Amino acid sequence: MNVRRRLIPTVATAAATALGLVTLSACSGANAASGNTDKFDVVASFYPMAFLAEQIGGDHVNVTSLTEPGQEPHDLEISAKQTAQLQESDAVLYLKNLQPSVDDAVAQSEIKTKIDAAALTTLEEHGNEVGGHAAEHDDHEDEELSGLDPHIWLDPVRYAEVAEGVGKAFEKADPDNAADYKKNTAALVEKLDGLNTRFEDGLKNTKTKVFITTHAAFGYLAERYGLTEEAINGLDPESEPSAARVKDLEKMAAADGVTTVFYETLVSDKTAKTIASDSGLKTDVLDPIEGITSKSEGDDYFEVMESNLKALQTALGAK
Repeated sequence: MNVRRRLIPTVATAAATALGLVTLSACSGANAASGNTDKFDVVASFYPMAFLAEQIGGDHVNVTSLTEPGQEPHDLEISAKQTAQLQESDAVLYLKNLQPSVDDAVAQSEIKTKIDAAALTTLEEHGNEVGGHAAEHDDHEDEELSGLDPHIWLDPVRYAEVAEGVGKAFEKADPDNAADYKKNTAALVEKLDGLNTRFEDGLKNTKTKVFITTHAAFGYLAERYGLTEEAINGLDPESEPSAARVKDLEKMAAADGVTTVFYETLVSDKTAKTIASDSGLKTDVLDPIEGITSKSEGDDYFEVMESNLKALQTALGAK
């Protein structure tokens, strides 16, 4: 897998003011009608974007996801049919540089409202080890820094920031329903604030603050709650770790009281189970919520995040 698929450049906040997104209904799916409906039609690049659009848009929007449930979003190649659907829609909500084929299709489309979620919050450089205070990067338009982490939705605070930006975009693009978008956005932000509080309280007192994952998807979450994520493969979940890295992880696990190696639902668990077996550790799922499938521990973003919290509490020895 090309590491570039995991990288996201910061986007000028000025771009955020140009946002105005979609109208949406609960029919989010790659095969759902995406344009020319009597609602505000929005195309979302993958699940975290579709979820925002649906929660904020409510009954006023029709949302289509370009990424099928269970499909690894970074591997998406847009079809000719999807490109045509994009052209017929009122808006697109995506995360620039996460899915290159989406970026290309959006750039070439004449769709009026193009919303880049990365423009609505800050991005940080994350690698194999994430914790403490990484340098933040903002307002560097068209700048590509190799370590910028796209997984902003796994931090409820950043996700709420994006939600607020999407809500304002909806209000601008579809002013007739602005009052409902504002109300729905406020309700979603309140739920995300509550989720943040549960994570803060649930991870405040733990035996260890270190956890191991197959790749560095949880850097923002780790920093938010005072944890340290040690990733086997950095930002690229499909690369093979070096023998030296595996040895370092085994030493670290013993020193820091690590009990569990986490893997994710859409990537092979082979490496995680091998390292866990060699080190006498357990394995468990920590879901990056890039899509909801039958393997997901929940039916939507909030349910899966609650499952992630419970998994972390167990692994870290929460009191």
